[in-house]
Amino acid sequence: MYADADAMAATDLVLQCVTMSQISGEQVAGLRAAVEAGTGLTGWHGGIVDSYRASSDYLQLVGGQFATHPGKEPCERQGGQEDNYLPHTVNLTALGREHPVTAGIEDFDLVTEQYWVLHDDLVDVLATTTHPTRPWHPWHRPITSPAVWTRRWGAGRIVVTTPGHSLDVLEHPSVRTVIERGMLWASRTASAS
Repeated sequence: MYADADAMAATDLVLQCVTMSQISGEQVAGLRAAVEAGTGLTGWHGGIVDSYRASSDYLQLVGGQFATHPGKEPCERQGGQEDNYLPHTVNLTALGREHPVTAGIEDFDLVTEQYWVLHDDLVDVLATTTHPTRPWHPWHRPITSPAVWTRRWGAGRIVVTTPGHSLDVLEHPSVRTVIERGMLWASRTASAS
């Protein structure tokens, strides 16, 4: 669909939900052109920041890329996905406290995958999460990663929300509100007003 210029021109919002896949040069060019022309782009978790790892054009468009999600202490791991579920706080930034996507939301706690994200300086970070140092971690100081960000790309708007691994996380009132508001804010109809 991304390579279909007519379909993309008629699309107000792309809700990206693809993890660890491939995208052709023609497809990513179509997506970028649509966003530059005003189509909104949003998604959560691996569906947007772990979509097309091999496409630098896609990564530049989104503004960030999943790197890892540190797990529990090795002696506590059972071999399932829960090994990566850690209690952590999503902290609103000063910008996040005023932005339409996150205004009125307080810092909130989750127990789920805590994404460590590589990002560029064109993202407007609305919320962050900090990875502490633990005796079993090789890094020597806490790492703060964006958890929610927006980005303007041409006439288009992009919203990325990194929490969202499972249904219970998506049902968390703050996560749900951020995703719902993010879709509205990024939509072409919203950016035209």
